[in-house]
Amino acid sequence: MDTPMQNLSFRMMALLFKIRDLASPRADVLQETGIGPGSRVLDFGCGPGSYLTPASEMVGEAGKVYALDIHPLAEKSVQRLIRRKRLTNVETIISDRKISLPDSHLDLVLLYDILHHLGDPGGVLAEIHRVLKPEGSLSVSDHHLKEDEIVSKITGTGLFRPAQKGKKTIAFRKT
Repeated sequence: MDTPMQNLSFRMMALLFKIRDLASPRADVLQETGIGPGSRVLDFGCGPGSYLTPASEMVGEAGKVYALDIHPLAEKSVQRLIRRKRLTNVETIISDRKISLPDSHLDLVLLYDILHHLGDPGGVLAEIHRVLKPEGSLSVSDHHLKEDEIVSKITGTGLFRPAQKGKKTIAFRKT
């Protein structure tokens, strides 16, 4: 994720995600995360925003969802989604790694289908570790990687340990 993908590739990905989301609603995946009212959640590598509407509903008015991506079309797509769905608790962040939030601010970070793209996964995970609360959780899913590859990449930094395996996600806690 060091450089944005081509605009055409992003648009094709967004279309494929819409089709995927019809067959497998993203709210079903988020049920594994423990998101609740008042939670602060970051969708790192949010793309066109597939998880934002259900996450926004789950955190409620007292919570906040941050949508981070490097691609300018992701921000435009998310901004349209925010306006169309009137998501008052969603905020965008454009970045390749730096998370413009204070230390220990987040309850949950979603790292979905982006781990395989990261040029510097250790740097990204260090930044995620910084913004997660001590009891916070990192939820990871990446269909491009096998489960043992995901666990190895996340735990190899020494920053996280496996906490719980769901049907579609693996949760990690700070060490």
